[in-house]
Amino acid sequence: MINYHDLTSGPNFFLMAGPCCIEDETTALVIAERLATICQRLDIPYIFKGSYRKANRSRVDSFTGIGDEQALRILAKVRATFDCPVVTDIHETQEAAMAAEYVDVLQIPAFLCRQTDLIAAAARTGRMVNIKKGQFLGAKGMEHAARKVTDCGNEQVILCERGNSFGYGDLVVDFTNIPAMRQTGFPVVMDVTHSLQRPNQDSGVTGGRPELIETIAKAAIAVGADGLFFETHPEPHTAKSDAANMLQLDLMEPLLERLVRLRQAIN
Repeated sequence: MINYHDLTSGPNFFLMAGPCCIEDETTALVIAERLATICQRLDIPYIFKGSYRKANRSRVDSFTGIGDEQALRILAKVRATFDCPVVTDIHETQEAAMAAEYVDVLQIPAFLCRQTDLIAAAARTGRMVNIKKGQFLGAKGMEHAARKVTDCGNEQVILCERGNSFGYGDLVVDFTNIPAMRQTGFPVVMDVTHSLQRPNQDSGVTGGRPELIETIAKAAIAVGADGLFFETHPEPHTAKSDAANMLQLDLMEPLLERLVRLRQAIN
């Protein structure tokens, strides 16, 4: 299992990656096996990502999950099978203790990054806490979010950049946010795929610009991001959530190879 201090102690960035949500056991295991194998070869610290439930949906008929307990058991199976830590997001305070029994990292969604009770509940589990920066916040606001975790006696904080709202239906990444958040002393991960979303579409289905995934990832490495976050799927067009901005699983290995070379060149 990964240690918090291992995330930034090695020569490489760390990786959080997996499907947007847990759709079924087979898909989760296929993605985890592929990514764990790639990351072991490239010496990239790896955390499997999968949401056990999707609470932030554009429409009431959007897919939300296969059931909390079933999805959490799949996350635990991924952890046991591939000896890798897992991260999932929580949305309400009572979910923190429940999810912490199955995962290593609790993620605070961007829209909820100011929810004090939610962050404190995650912190008190003793798990790592990954806080996504709200689309409405600048980097400086995230230091206060991080201190909510440390004030509970938990020093294991990760801060996550995922773009800022630009008009009503687009996001833009201000890459100065990454070094600014790193000045807090906490590791910073760049959520590459979510920063390329195009929310609030007339259809009620979020759009995306996956053709820019490599551009955003390279820029994040160039300005010093400690980690990268990707959502990936063997067949993104069939994914039940965030299909428009996912990276196809077969493209992960060559992309990670290029990003490792870039990191080496910068170091």
